[in-house]
Amino acid sequence: MNSSSYNFNVTSYRDSQGTVVAKNVFLLALGLTINYINCTLIHTFRKHQIFYLNPRYILFIHLVLNDMIQLTATISLFFFSYVFYKIQVTLCCLIISFAIFTTLNTPLNLAAMAVECYIAICLPLRHAELCTIRRTYILIGWIWAMNIISALSDVFIFLATQPLQLFHSTIFCERNNLFRHPVSVKKREVSYIIYLIGVWFTLLYAYVKIFLAAKAAKVSKSGDGDAKKASKTILLHGFQLLLCMLTYLAHFMRNALLNLFPKHFVHVFFVSYIIIQVLPRFISPIVYGLRDKTFRQHLKKHLICKRRSTITRW
Repeated sequence: MNSSSYNFNVTSYRDSQGTVVAKNVFLLALGLTINYINCTLIHTFRKHQIFYLNPRYILFIHLVLNDMIQLTATISLFFFSYVFYKIQVTLCCLIISFAIFTTLNTPLNLAAMAVECYIAICLPLRHAELCTIRRTYILIGWIWAMNIISALSDVFIFLATQPLQLFHSTIFCERNNLFRHPVSVKKREVSYIIYLIGVWFTLLYAYVKIFLAAKAAKVSKSGDGDAKKASKTILLHGFQLLLCMLTYLAHFMRNALLNLFPKHFVHVFFVSYIIIQVLPRFISPIVYGLRDKTFRQHLKKHLICKRRSTITRW
């Protein structure tokens, strides 16, 4: 594979200058807003001991932190593609690697949160035993280790199969332009199928069990508020995961849309990017940050305190 194969032909799909500015300003504003909200959630988490001693909130804040890294990496790639068009291969490889393993972290983290909800509702007496702080951090470490190894394997294949002079050149930074070796493509397809089946089975199993627990609690006229809320949370996880899983189909979707709407591909690409990459990261703060009563109360107190201090200064 020579270096010319890396020149992704997008020149015919370039936007006008005004459209480029509008898209980048909108995307940067959206990304900064989401990251600001996430930073506020992380700050609230750090300020209150009740959160970092609870596995549920540790998994949530890990998801938020992971989403911040993923969003920053993907927005950087989008921004570079318009401003510089082509960037150094080494820099492209670094940013794409971060984007890949943080994207793969998301579904596994959602599956872990679903399992924690299932244990809390269906096995409450064993929750303290099974969901310890130490096991939670070990699980997070395994998630990162698995996906970093998966992403680095593509990098090693790329290093082993490409000439050294390629690393001193520039390319249009897109995953399919960089990791195009048949082994990388096949590994990606297999891993996506495994993730899809494994994570969806976990979510479905957790939702069914929690739904049955909520139904049983309603029949016995006992308190079923936690079970109902947990089942709704699992549904939100499912919706968020559905959006995340669209990443695995993005390549096929774009090829199909390119054939159907060749003149409007950049607009479709932009909208699909917002839906697939940005929207799932906007849902994360809502699931626990705003819906969770405990987190919401502490977040409000923190914002009220900041507002009062600002008024006092004036």
